[in-house]
Amino acid sequence: MSETPAFLDSGRPDVPDMVVPRGIVPFFLPRRPVRGRLVRLGPLADALLTRHDNHPLVTKLSGEALALVAALASALKFRGSFSLQAKGDGPVSMLLADCTDTGALRGYARADQEKLDALLLANPDPSASDLLGRGYFALTVDRGPDVEGYQGIIAIEGDTLSGMALHYFETSEQIRCFLRIGCANTPAGWRASALILEKVAGDGGVDPELDRAAQDESWHTATVLAGTLTDAELLDDMLTPERLIWRLFHGEGVDAGRPRALAYGCRCSRQRLSGILEGFGVDDLDHMAADGAIVMTCEFCNLDFRFDRTEVRGKLAG
Repeated sequence: MSETPAFLDSGRPDVPDMVVPRGIVPFFLPRRPVRGRLVRLGPLADALLTRHDNHPLVTKLSGEALALVAALASALKFRGSFSLQAKGDGPVSMLLADCTDTGALRGYARADQEKLDALLLANPDPSASDLLGRGYFALTVDRGPDVEGYQGIIAIEGDTLSGMALHYFETSEQIRCFLRIGCANTPAGWRASALILEKVAGDGGVDPELDRAAQDESWHTATVLAGTLTDAELLDDMLTPERLIWRLFHGEGVDAGRPRALAYGCRCSRQRLSGILEGFGVDDLDHMAADGAIVMTCEFCNLDFRFDRTEVRGKLAG
């Protein structure tokens, strides 16, 4: 336990200090209504996903969520965090991933082992919707306590996580997208990646000689080319992002933008958790304590923080 009082101890716990410099590579098709991003977590996926001892199917779903939230967050201009949350009545009752404006990633999945065993007995190869069950899918922008955020919520629709996201954009944002997500436990460890294409709205940057029909045809061609992407290509560390983008779209004259970094992004600390505990009443804190201590576990990095009951005052009744 730290010698510093909990409310002053803001240091990070012993977790990986890992950065993937080329985690997000944006690209566009010049004078065509198509832009996109290739997300590669690389070894960062393994560092994040192996913090929890989940069933491989749950780990895979969590990895897909991390790649997806990085792909979506990188399209926005904001300060704060962008999160994806799916909550249902299936074996995976909660799936959460978030990415900050600086590319700090974290996430976790909460699973019921008994429900999962029962599902696997009936269906050895369940879909994401089987794992999540009926519930909601939400995307949230959190700009901090002093700035109004944004949240969009829809019912879970679609067999895959990418299908759920596409359903959200079709119904809530009216944005045309193509999305491919991959996650697998490879010989190099867990890897997760995503490719997203967006049809550019309006005429900005689009060849003025392209009428609406020609623009639609360009979009169709791009999605057909993207559809040839395999999981092996998507997750191959040896195939650079730029090489993969060129392989898919070189016939359309693709240009890559400036890469952005992704990093291990759990933001827990004794100071943060101490602040949460101080919001509870004295009786509640006494109930939480066992053998004179309160133990809180960070759901993201799966680390335990121990607080002596005497360290935490709590709120007085009345």
